[in-house]
Amino acid sequence: MKVLANDGISNSGIEKLEQAGFEVITVHVAQEQLQNYINEHKIEVLLVRSATKVRKDVIDNCASLKIIGRGGVGMDNIDVEYAREKGLEVINTPAASSASVAELVFAHLFGGVRFLHDSNRNMPLEGDTRFKELKKNYGGGRELRGKTIGIIGFGRIGREVAKIALGCGMKVIASDRSVGEEALTLDFYDGQQVTLNIQKEPVSELIKHSDFITLHVPAQNGYVIGEAEISQMKKGVGIVNAARGGVLNEKALLNGLEDGKISFAALDVFEKEPTPSLKVLMNDRISLTPHIGAATNEAQDRIGTELAEQIISIMTNA
Repeated sequence: MKVLANDGISNSGIEKLEQAGFEVITVHVAQEQLQNYINEHKIEVLLVRSATKVRKDVIDNCASLKIIGRGGVGMDNIDVEYAREKGLEVINTPAASSASVAELVFAHLFGGVRFLHDSNRNMPLEGDTRFKELKKNYGGGRELRGKTIGIIGFGRIGREVAKIALGCGMKVIASDRSVGEEALTLDFYDGQQVTLNIQKEPVSELIKHSDFITLHVPAQNGYVIGEAEISQMKKGVGIVNAARGGVLNEKALLNGLEDGKISFAALDVFEKEPTPSLKVLMNDRISLTPHIGAATNEAQDRIGTELAEQIISIMTNA
């Protein structure tokens, strides 16, 4: 049985699949050549991340395919329902990268409130000639402790963000499909646990109460945060998007940064990915990463292992 990991897979995943008798191919096939390659090599399992798209044409024209796997959470690059209607198994790894994304959110938050993203641009260039001026420019930082973080999307990643926020002494509110309270259990050393209730409220209320807002929702038909929502936020709010490009209106974000409504923003995903707007890339109040939320060694190991285990289980029980 042949597995094409078109966007790569961890060594742990390869080893587990090979031990179960699968042949794993890790060559990257260009999108326009994908159908021919699958048919020529009789690929039964296609594994992708965000780069490769698996649309109806691939599903219809590749009769050997039995499983489509997405290494990660969102599956907007796969026609999931259509594939399942055609009898294919579609799998993903929704829990594997949650901690990695949450930690990146806080890397951006800590950097944003202390201007690290901009300081690290300017210190190498001007630190020896404008040290005192730079010290003054970057001296008005803020603490996260005691501030309110609003988490839009309270799934696996949102809950991991909440855990870190609570550890930092922040106040946490969330928005999800329902309102009310939701229990969140924190695990500590030696089996100790503490369960807290997180208040959930509509986005329209969350944006008014939050000092920092972070997005953790799947791809949407429209913006979750646009001009209207930004106008209702606190002055000086910080915004992080490590979810999907297109859930945050980048034009409205730039306007909010320009007029001072937004103090800083952090983006790991972009509306025009993989060619983000130059206005976004050049703004000195935006902390930037190239869609690396799940890109830690630990997360990739978990993703590879979880995909392998699901594939082995499906093919064994077929």
